[in-house]
Amino acid sequence: MSVTIKDVARIAGVSPSTVSRVISNHPRISRKTSDKVKQIMTELGYHPNIMAQSLVSRTTNTVGIILPRPAEELFLNLFFSEVIRGIVSQTSRAGYDLLMTSGATEAEEVEAMTRLVRGRRIDGVLLLHSRSNDPMIKLLKEEEFPFVLIGRSADDPDIVSVDTDNVQAAYDAARHLIMQGHERIGFVSGPPNLMVSQDRLAGYRKALKEAGLETRDEWMVEGEFLQESGYRAMSFIMNLPEPPTALVVTDDVVTFGVVRGLTELGYRVPDDISLVSFNNIALAEMSTPPISSVDIGIYQLGYTASHSLLRSIQGETGGQTRMIIPHRLVVRESSLKSDRHWR
Repeated sequence: MSVTIKDVARIAGVSPSTVSRVISNHPRISRKTSDKVKQIMTELGYHPNIMAQSLVSRTTNTVGIILPRPAEELFLNLFFSEVIRGIVSQTSRAGYDLLMTSGATEAEEVEAMTRLVRGRRIDGVLLLHSRSNDPMIKLLKEEEFPFVLIGRSADDPDIVSVDTDNVQAAYDAARHLIMQGHERIGFVSGPPNLMVSQDRLAGYRKALKEAGLETRDEWMVEGEFLQESGYRAMSFIMNLPEPPTALVVTDDVVTFGVVRGLTELGYRVPDDISLVSFNNIALAEMSTPPISSVDIGIYQLGYTASHSLLRSIQGETGGQTRMIIPHRLVVRESSLKSDRHWR
């Protein structure tokens, strides 16, 4: 005979409704009671019928994530795997599952999210990046559906979001290169419609303006958050009549492509050109040379965003609408001044 919720309640010395609340992670159940009930569920081998529970409570204990476009970014850029690791750490602890979906176009993304939201297949949504005039945010606001944005919304400052101060982070990166004696500093950006790209470009411009240095359009290249984008950018930038002597690159994975492109063109880092990047993934330290990178706390971004979303799903109100995760510049060989003098 299979174990029932009444069996769990009887052995735990609580009511069946309390067991049900533990299963649904109700915020009013104490940690002590929750731990006791979950331990007995484990000992008895009890597994709740999630489908039946959803019908009664109108919840799914599932959080939705829209994967980025192009989809290969998720697998080729370690930012996304690390931010999802932070999300999973929090959601799994709270008893929630993740449902991930994607679309080849913006319209397909909206269509996929519409099915999930209106079909009540998820309880809330985490958006992994923000765009100008984002239709996903428009949809979720119209549906009054719980969501948290990892990034910054240009359209509504009251949206609950978790972000890095990307303007300051890029300012710090560019300022470091200026302090190393560089006067010609370029910028390799991500997609221009993303707020992270716009903010980092603004921080880069601010640092150069304060130092009285010029910015040239030909020193600024846009692309995707992929290694190939950095590789292609070098064939353009380093063939300029007067190329930059240093670059701020918007992502570590893009920087790996930059290094590969520079090497094939016969340039050495940092002897011929210095680099500062973003995200400080583990491979940045193991690169040749090791890459100076701004640590933006990727894991903490995901963890904090999912924690905030679960509070919203469970009816908790109040708290900050925009949370900023601290950043720090980790200086390594790629940006340190060598014996060679740049001209």
